[in-house]
Amino acid sequence: MSFRQIVALAGLLAIGSVQAETAAHDMVGDAKAGEAKAAACGACHGPDGNSAAATYPKLAGQQESYVARQLQLFKSNTRQNAIMAGFVATLTEQDMHDLGAHFATKRAIPGVADAKLAVRGEQIYRGGDAKLAIPACMACHGPDGRGNPGAGYPQLAGQWTDYISLKLKEWHDGGNWGEDDRAKVMPEIAKRLSAADMAAVSSYIEGLHSVTTVSAAKE
Repeated sequence: MSFRQIVALAGLLAIGSVQAETAAHDMVGDAKAGEAKAAACGACHGPDGNSAAATYPKLAGQQESYVARQLQLFKSNTRQNAIMAGFVATLTEQDMHDLGAHFATKRAIPGVADAKLAVRGEQIYRGGDAKLAIPACMACHGPDGRGNPGAGYPQLAGQWTDYISLKLKEWHDGGNWGEDDRAKVMPEIAKRLSAADMAAVSSYIEGLHSVTTVSAAKE
């Protein structure tokens, strides 16, 4: 897949997913119900969605629809993980949306980017690398890393460096989360990244966070 094809596919997914969200995802999660159901999740992901270990991703602030979709992928074994398989086995679609709604109300605790990797990481995240046919990460995940709920692009800001690096390496080495168009985007991008570039952009993402102004804090 060429650079232009990757960009075009991402754009089409953004348009199509907004329409699909309206038509197929009328189900709305109940954050309060999700809080009660999230007790088991807290052991790995933290009671507020901020995991203590980089092995487990932070879920705090993640979009409801994205969390629900990933749980569905785990349940169908499209996305394979032995630990998650056991937890999702008995979840209903409503449970998945409730859990997503719960974690969406939380705020991810930002980390700190490695200053030695920040320049290259910022270059990839904000501008991509045309020579390597790598599009800018922020084109899908937003300038502040908050993602795009309608298009199904997840929040990345504050995510553990080690977790992002692991997922990029898995995609780079041929792993995927399904065969649909949405699942093809990241593997195509990741295979163009060197180990050094994966480390740089992953570290930069961990340090990403929204700036809270004095006026915003008072609202």
